[in-house]
Amino acid sequence: MLPPWKKIRTQLVEQFKCLEQQSESRLQLLQDLQEFFRRKAEIELEYSRNLEKLAERFSSKIRSSREHHQFKKDQHLLSPVNCWYLVLTQTRRESRDHATLNDIFMNNVIVRLSQISEDVIRLFKKSKEIGLQMHEELLKVTNELYTVMKTYHMYHAESISAESKLKEAEKQEEKQFNKGGDISVNLLRHEDRPQRRSSVKKIEKMKEKRQAKYSENKLKCTKARNDYLLNLAATNAAVSKYYIHDVSDLIDCCDLGFHASLARTFRTYLSAEYNLETSRHEGLDIIENAVDNLDARSDKHTVMDMCNQVFCPPLKFEYQPHMGDEVCQVSAQQPVQTELLMRYHQLQSRLATLKIENEEVRKTLDATMQTLQDMLTVEDFDVSDAFQHSRSTESVKSAASETYMSKINIAKRRANQQETEMFYFTKFKEYLNGSNLITKLQAKHDLLKQTLGEGKSQMCLNKQTNKQKLYYLSQQKFLTRSQTSEISSGIFRVPGSQVEVNDIKNSFERGEDPLSDDQNERDINSVAGVLKLYFRGLENPLFPKERFQDLISTIKIENLAERVHQIQQIIITLPRAVIIVMRYLFAFLNHLSQYSDENMMDPYNLAICFGPTLMHIPDGQDPVSCQAHVNEVIKTIIINHEAIFPSLREVEGPIYEKCMTGGEEYCDSPHSEPGTIDEADHDNGTEPHTSDDEVEQIEAIAKFDYIGRSPRELSFKKGASLLLYHRASEDWWEGRHNGVDGLIPHQYIVEEMEQEYKQPAHIIPKLPGREKAVYCLIQSPPLASS
Repeated sequence: MLPPWKKIRTQLVEQFKCLEQQSESRLQLLQDLQEFFRRKAEIELEYSRNLEKLAERFSSKIRSSREHHQFKKDQHLLSPVNCWYLVLTQTRRESRDHATLNDIFMNNVIVRLSQISEDVIRLFKKSKEIGLQMHEELLKVTNELYTVMKTYHMYHAESISAESKLKEAEKQEEKQFNKGGDISVNLLRHEDRPQRRSSVKKIEKMKEKRQAKYSENKLKCTKARNDYLLNLAATNAAVSKYYIHDVSDLIDCCDLGFHASLARTFRTYLSAEYNLETSRHEGLDIIENAVDNLDARSDKHTVMDMCNQVFCPPLKFEYQPHMGDEVCQVSAQQPVQTELLMRYHQLQSRLATLKIENEEVRKTLDATMQTLQDMLTVEDFDVSDAFQHSRSTESVKSAASETYMSKINIAKRRANQQETEMFYFTKFKEYLNGSNLITKLQAKHDLLKQTLGEGKSQMCLNKQTNKQKLYYLSQQKFLTRSQTSEISSGIFRVPGSQVEVNDIKNSFERGEDPLSDDQNERDINSVAGVLKLYFRGLENPLFPKERFQDLISTIKIENLAERVHQIQQIIITLPRAVIIVMRYLFAFLNHLSQYSDENMMDPYNLAICFGPTLMHIPDGQDPVSCQAHVNEVIKTIIINHEAIFPSLREVEGPIYEKCMTGGEEYCDSPHSEPGTIDEADHDNGTEPHTSDDEVEQIEAIAKFDYIGRSPRELSFKKGASLLLYHRASEDWWEGRHNGVDGLIPHQYIVEEMEQEYKQPAHIIPKLPGREKAVYCLIQSPPLASS
């Protein structure tokens, strides 16, 4: 085992070897970094040159294009061309940025790394010099300790030797003393006494001499021991300080500024890369903004403006008279006036039918366009998963292959897109043909309408024969009975005025009644539009999305009774308020469909209008294929609403009443107001109405409040006394209240004889807000019977 001072000497030598190895590894690291950044700078420069060549190649091609010359002329680009320009601009920007990155690596980063290498060598040399000096001092201290220790050991050995001799002298003296006592006892001879005295003195002198030697050696040993202990404490302190503090400080000297300088160099690299990314993101944000501004409509107008002479409509064709013919208008004189009138009505009817058919094609076209746009705008462009840095490369590849890189999914979407495009162009062609035909017929219709104006028609009418008058009156009677055939054909399909729709909607939301008697000039198509707008704007659709599949599945049931029963079971699970609104709405739609021969809105056409509004197709479902099923469900409910919805006894709430605001039954009533047809009948000798006294009157009591929806309907409060003349229809009575004659709904009254058996249990709920608006809209008279 090595002595402590030799072990320390070995450690000091190894310490310098460790520091030297650390310096060499740092130099190697710095050398590798310099080589790496030198190579990366070359790559960045090469990449910058390639980007510049790429941008210049296509820029030179653009400079010779027509779009570029147009851009130089009016500084306006089509949005796709603008995106292309920005891509090339971004490429040049990246080229400059990568050239800048090359310059930073070559003239900054590599230079910094070279300076750090020089600093490492210089600092190690200086630290080594100081370390060697510290080692010499430490070794000097240990050598001194070794010398003092040897001196102490030597004096201690001499002290032990002197002590041993002293003890031996003391033994001899004691032995001589004991021997002299025995002689005195035995009465030694007189001549032996001088000899004994000389021997004792000699021993005493030797003892004194050895005692002095022992004291001297002991003193030297004590001093040597003290010096040794003091030096031992100093040496231990020096060694401890060196190993605990000085070695750490020496390493700090070697590291002086290395990490800070290296950090500054790496931060220079990071700053360059981050600024490269920032510049790249700024350019990409500009491109993204241009992509967001891709506008087909604006580009269309731009193209048409650029080529305005090509797309400008030609001059209208002028009438070319033949051989001096000066008549340039359609003649409405007899005998062609009657023919033109019939032709006008035929065109009117034909146009109504064509508009409904073409509107249906347009809705299908819009739905197909929406489907196509959903296919084209699907957000499959996010490739973030491909840049997820996972430990397993295989997991990244497998995850990416299942998403945006899946060739199977791309091919499937591509096939669906092409199929939808084919269907869209088929419907587009059909819509164009229909709209072209409507345009031509509408022009003829408008010209005939202008020609057959009221003034000219009246002049011609005065010249007609009695037979012609009867024919004209019969036409007027038909128009009076079905006066809505012109304004309500295709109701809920023909859009109203958006301004009026908004006005009615805002009035409802303010708590006003926009359909009151003093505002009865509202366009019926606008009123219908407000009703559809309400249901379309519900946060939760009338038919919940979670019951969509259940309702659609009923279409597969071929037996109508079973299908109706299944729909009923689904509807009765809905909230009571929803059932009340549904019951009222579908009763109204059923009533409206009863006049489909005049308003062209049979249950199927009504279902087409209300299907998308009432039953929203959930996300993920194909809207084109699902819409037909939705229409079939709504059609079934319209036709069979009485069997599907609970009665008044089962669920209390407002009940839709068929309005008696026109028709032959009312016109023949003894209490009806005279009208146009009545006046015509009076001219033909019709007898006047019978008086009130000839009618048997029945007393009745109002079960609850009722507000008349037209001047012909009476308004009354719950408990009011009413007089009934006779039953005008299944749902209406003719009667009197407060001296005013009019119509009374059967469901809102109870005859006096039935009072003891029928107690009024129905209470009209107060419908808040928008529900009240729907109630008022549906309460408007059915269009075909108004």
